[in-house]
Amino acid sequence: MDIALEEEIFEPASPSSQYLNSSNLSLSVIAVLESEIPIEYEDSLPINLLKDVFVPINPRFSSIMVTGKKGTKKWKRVEVNYQDHIKIPIFPTQKPIEFYDECFSTYISNLATEKFPQNRPLWEIHVFKYPTSDAAGNIIFKLHHSLGDGYSLMGALLSCLQRVDNPSLPLTFPSRQKLNLNNSNKNKGYISNFKIVPRFFKGIVNTLYDFGWSTLKSTLIEDDRTAIHSGDDGVEFRSPVLVTKTFSLDSLKQIKANLNVTINDVITGIVIYGTRLYMEEVNKETCNGKCSALVLFNTRALGGSYKSVSDMIRPNSDMPWGNHFTFLPISLPKLTNNKSNNPLYFVQKAHRIIDRKRNSASIWLTSKLLDLLRKLRGPEGTARFIHGTLKNTSMALTNMIGPVEEMALANHPIKGLYFVVTGAPQSCSVTIVSYVDKLRIAIVVEKDFIDPNKLKSCIEYAYESIFKAAINSSKVEK
Repeated sequence: MDIALEEEIFEPASPSSQYLNSSNLSLSVIAVLESEIPIEYEDSLPINLLKDVFVPINPRFSSIMVTGKKGTKKWKRVEVNYQDHIKIPIFPTQKPIEFYDECFSTYISNLATEKFPQNRPLWEIHVFKYPTSDAAGNIIFKLHHSLGDGYSLMGALLSCLQRVDNPSLPLTFPSRQKLNLNNSNKNKGYISNFKIVPRFFKGIVNTLYDFGWSTLKSTLIEDDRTAIHSGDDGVEFRSPVLVTKTFSLDSLKQIKANLNVTINDVITGIVIYGTRLYMEEVNKETCNGKCSALVLFNTRALGGSYKSVSDMIRPNSDMPWGNHFTFLPISLPKLTNNKSNNPLYFVQKAHRIIDRKRNSASIWLTSKLLDLLRKLRGPEGTARFIHGTLKNTSMALTNMIGPVEEMALANHPIKGLYFVVTGAPQSCSVTIVSYVDKLRIAIVVEKDFIDPNKLKSCIEYAYESIFKAAINSSKVEK
């Protein structure tokens, strides 16, 4: 035991922490760091890293969630036995890469459904020392979602990492700000003033429609049973299957520039198009069934990069630690003959949908609805509402921005990273993260229901089709 506590210390658990760790809903985040070199170090090294760097980041990493006399949940500080949190699986040595690929896949699949013991802090680190097709070794962080959302947990992980080129310099991130090409044209300023009023009323209409439909999706309207939505009860308790795919950011930027959209529009269009192609290939009768994706949004006023953890936990921080997210379902465009012959349609449609959501306050209203539900029904009632929202939609889609420089963990250069969210009652989930000059998507699917490699192949085909069409469209314009 390494942290000695003279008296019991309690901290109120935030509302989101309570309904993300409840009997109705329990979500975890698994982040995988792929080592460029074999993982070889003394057993004391990971313990020292945890003790000196990771655990001191936030009190929640040395706390358990307990229930008070009135049913209110709190974080209780406890002593941390680091040996309980470090897992190093053992497999036969001198085996071919394919053997360890299968071992790693099975290990991740089982890890996704394992429950955290509630008598110790809700995080683990797993060190997979064996080489796979993607890496010389893997470091796996599993953290319960009640500790924080993706933004918070990514900030915590980055606090443990250093730049490979110069460890004394901080990691940097791509700018989130969109370049406005019209700023220099002052003659058009008066035109934009005339657009304010209709845009305001359009925003009201969009808000009412989006919020109403989102509420109905959470309570009454369920997606059709299709090749990506089994609709079965208890999907969250079954071991899923994980596959990943890496794209070049440079090629995605080419598509972005040629179509005058964002990287987010491009990758969303690729995933949607690939998903519809998979649905058509597996079952043509249901390929155009009603299908929606639940998109997660960060509700912080995001700037250009992650804040330091010390800034996040500072009182009244504008980028606070914790779970600050909301969600909104979006309908997946259907695949018709005309649309399948024009793959750019799905990127353009994604651009219109996302741009429309920006002109809607439904995301804010959804977060307020969750607050109201918590007050009326408590954390368990709110958790049931979120569970119903997830179950009624076909897939979840979320993305994060990673650093532009290569990182290292304990002098082990990280060649790639990705993350997934587990424990959701859905048959399919797609998470996206950028790192250096690559963009990685991770696809988690219901085992024995969705063919992960076929879905991955369809998304690869969608990317190739969209890239080719975007380049050709640019040539035609010239």
